[in-house]
Parts: sequence; C-alpha cells; structure tokens
Amino acid sequence: MRVLHRDALRMRLRCESDDDLWTLAQFVQQGHRFGMVGERRDSTTGGLEGGRAKAAERRTMWILLDVLNVEHHVFSDALRVHGTIVEAAFDQGQHHTHVVEAGDEVEIQAHAPFRPIDVQLIEEAASAALRPKVALIVVEHDEVILFTVAQRGLKEGMTWTMRGGGKRNDERTSSGVKEAFLTNTAQEIAASLVGDVPVVLAGPGHARERLATALRSCAPHLALTLVATSIGGRPAANEVIREGLAGAVLADHALSRETALVEEAMTRIQTSGAVAYGTVQVQRAIDEGAVETLVVLAHLLRGDEGDRWQGMCEAVIDLGGKVVQCSIDHDAGAQLDGLGGAIALTRYRID
Repeated sequence: MRVLHRDALRMRLRCESDDDLWTLAQFVQQGHRFGMVGERRDSTTGGLEGGRAKAAERRTMWILLDVLNVEHHVFSDALRVHGTIVEAAFDQGQHHTHVVEAGDEVEIQAHAPFRPIDVQLIEEAASAALRPKVALIVVEHDEVILFTVAQRGLKEGMTWTMRGGGKRNDERTSSGVKEAFLTNTAQEIAASLVGDVPVVLAGPGHARERLATALRSCAPHLALTLVATSIGGRPAANEVIREGLAGAVLADHALSRETALVEEAMTRIQTSGAVAYGTVQVQRAIDEGAVETLVVLAHLLRGDEGDRWQGMCEAVIDLGGKVVQCSIDHDAGAQLDGLGGAIALTRYRID
C-alpha cells in the first residue's frame, strides 16, 4: 500500500498487491465515501441510428460513492465496493460498484476522524510494501508444491507431480527420471519467479537438496534457504511458519508474527501461564492493565460488536500494550476464531 495523501478525514491510497485489497476491505466502512476512476454508460448517447439500435457509450470518469457494503474474498484479485453515486458527471443517486484491483488509486473520505485502529492497518500495509513476498516450496521425492507467503495468508500456487518413475527393478532408470523431474521443475520455478524473490525450500528427506542444486544451476541469482520438516504438503509449509524454521526470511511477515503469537498463547494455555481468552477474561485483563499484547481478528473490530472491541483495543494501547489485528484466512487465524476471536498475552497470570 502506498499512502499518497493522508489527513484526519481523507486518505488517498494506491493498492499495490492482493494484501492491500484485504486491508481496504477492513478499512472501508458503510458511511465512508469511496472514490476512484470508473466507467458508466451514458444513456444520452443511446437510441436509434439508421434504423438500428445504438448502444449507450461507456464514459470514464471520477465516481465518488456513499459506501453501502464491501465484498472481498481471500486471495481474490479484486475488491468490490458498492454504494450510491454522490459525485460523477451524471447518474447521481444511482447505484454503482467499484471493482478495485492492484495498481488502482482510491480515495476514502470520512465524516469523523479515522479511528486509530483503522489507521494502524493502513500504516502496517504501507510498511509491508517494503518487504518482498516469499516463495515457499515444499519438496518431496515425487511432488513439488509452490506456495506464496503473503502478509495475510499462505497461497498455494503450482504443483508439479512425477508420474511413473521407470522400471520397478531398474534403479538407474528410476533415478534418471527423478533427476529429470527435478531439473524440469527447477526451470519452471525459475521462470515463474519475478524479481529477487527469497525462496525457502522445505520438506522431509533429501529431495530439497537436489532441487536446490538444480535451481542454483538454472537460476544462480536466487537466494535459497533450506529447511527440514517432519512432513510434506501444506502441513510442511505450516510447520515452517509455525516453528519459525525459516528464520529472518519470514520473521517480518504479518503471517509469521500472527502465527507466533497464537502459538505462544496456546503454549501458555497448556501450561496455565499468563494468558487470557474469552470475552469476559480478556475484558478483566484489560481492566487490570495486565495486557501486554492483544491479538484480535480484524473483522471483529468492524462487526456488530465493533465499537466494544474498538474500545477494548484503545484501552490496551492507552495502558502501554500492543494490539495485533489478525486475519482469519490462515491456520493461526482459524485457531484464534476457535478461542472466541481474541486472546491476550498478559504480564502476569489472571486468576
């Protein structure tokens, strides 16, 4: 996310990735005004021409909406903002839908100053834009899966599977097929990665070392990190993130931070440590000023009880604690949802 202008009542932003669309989906609320360049059919240009129907022309213009609702799905490449037109060359009062994609510039206007918890999301998105996405590749002897570690989730991409494997008793033939499979896969991976993308190769066994050798041969510029896991497939990718196995490569990503905090909370729950979960206990910890870090699902702050959760978050910040807004669209977020949507790491045990 790039912030082009910001004041108490107006922000102008450029969306630069799918993660930014998620951020906008949390930030833009009913009652805001949302503007960007869009298209409308000009009904005055339609009619009959030479005895044949003439379609109305589509005109490009700046369209500002009173927001009614926002639609976004995880890892989709577009955000839909529905509303009523309040500013455009024509059709004021009509309904319109803006479809926002990466690369678009948008403006959000509010009737009251933006809430601190919402501004925090924008600031985090702007900071995250400086960090590259990471390619996490899970390697097994007959399958390679490419994941993209985005700020708000783990996106599965291409999968390469080896079919066959040579004659059952001809080890040389089987070995040759495997090496050819890894070589071809390495070439396709190198072709699919754009720019200086950090690459983490993970998986059980030694197949990841052989793929690393093939990648270094066809793409020597790639920065590779090799990680051993106890299992393959998507669980291996989750293990890398959950256990922090990739070190500094993923340490600054929101997904890694959120996962680490939820894992720390689960450990404290199992050992009856300094943690609070459930609305009543979290509220008590906040009232006592005991909260060090509050991890809360972002959509709770904007739902039916959003004002209540907003107040709780502001109280935590006022007392020197931190608030982390978590996405529900990854495994740690799903765990957090199962605990009521919020969990507090506290400075001492709450009895």
